[in-house]
Amino acid sequence: MSTRRFKISFIKDVNKILRQNIREWGMYIALLVIMAIFTITTKGVFISSRNIGNLINQTGYIAVLAVGMTLVIIIRHIDLSVGYLSGFLGAVAATAMVSWHLPVYASIALAVALGVLAGIFTAFLVAQMKIPAFVATLAGWLGYRGALQLVTMSKGTIVIPNAAFNAIGNGYIPDIPDIGILPGVHKLTLILGVLVILLFIINAINNRRKMRAYNFEVLPMHLFIIKLVFVSALVGGITWVLAGYKGLSWTTVVVLIVVLVYNFIMSRTVLGRHIYAVGGNPEAAELSGISVKKITYVIFGSMGMLAGLSGILFASRFKSATTTAGTLFELDAIAAAFVGGASASGGLGKVTGSIIGALVMMSLTSGMNLMGIDISYQYIVRALVLVAAVVFDVATRNREKE
Repeated sequence: MSTRRFKISFIKDVNKILRQNIREWGMYIALLVIMAIFTITTKGVFISSRNIGNLINQTGYIAVLAVGMTLVIIIRHIDLSVGYLSGFLGAVAATAMVSWHLPVYASIALAVALGVLAGIFTAFLVAQMKIPAFVATLAGWLGYRGALQLVTMSKGTIVIPNAAFNAIGNGYIPDIPDIGILPGVHKLTLILGVLVILLFIINAINNRRKMRAYNFEVLPMHLFIIKLVFVSALVGGITWVLAGYKGLSWTTVVVLIVVLVYNFIMSRTVLGRHIYAVGGNPEAAELSGISVKKITYVIFGSMGMLAGLSGILFASRFKSATTTAGTLFELDAIAAAFVGGASASGGLGKVTGSIIGALVMMSLTSGMNLMGIDISYQYIVRALVLVAAVVFDVATRNREKE
């Protein structure tokens, strides 16, 4: 009898948690379903170490943009300029190294600094001149496209011969010396994966204790343990797959650093709370003493900085800067943000969600390419996924209001 009661209680708890967290957990479920489907249809090729490693590297420059775009959407704006801004700044970095003979670190710093200035200029148009973000960033889209054409006009394609720069998009972290254990497996990646799992468990336990101390509602113990086991198994599985090829790429390291920094800002700092407040209700935030203009400058400046970093990742991966760099990047970033849980109404969205959204969109592209599906059908499928994400957002919002 006690076993039956436990099962009934367990099912009720699971249903309750799913209803409360469906917006956040839905994208994780979608990613797992998509990966499972492509694994079956490609007979395991999709989940191979080589393909997963390439998928993560291909996702890198979009994931970085998606993080910034999520913040822009949270404060009820949009940025259409970041695609060609990213391509333009990548071309600037390439020109700085090839034509101006600047060192790698100076070229990267220049591209990122110009990105911040571009973002601040956009914020000036939006916050001070009261130009709608859609119009201001559409003008930026046109302007940066022209600037990219000007930078690449003489050569068409700027080939980057610098090995250190190209390693950012194509290289992998070094491994520890081979001592005869697990030959052919990247052992340093495994060690880092284990450390991440341990840090996750410790952080989850500490957060649970703090929430209980302040009488906040927490997951039942059995569900909390299941969550720890599931996430640990997921991280462990991804780590093992990556270790089976070349290990952790430098692109992945860059993306992880961006995610950790921005996730900390959004979840643990006053600035993060102010950003959500502005997105939730700008007028109320202004009345409570929060400067909406300052938040707008911070968000668009941050978006410009990430656009510079995205351009560097893209130029590094392809070892060149071309006239078409940045094409449709902004749309991929917007789609990733919405699929990752950002709300079209503002005030909602998570940094981790934007990364999952980017992985969902790039997984669709990778899986359909492996299946040999025509590009025209790929765009239609991705469109349907984006529409489904927005419909899901509207439906969950309406349910919360009832």
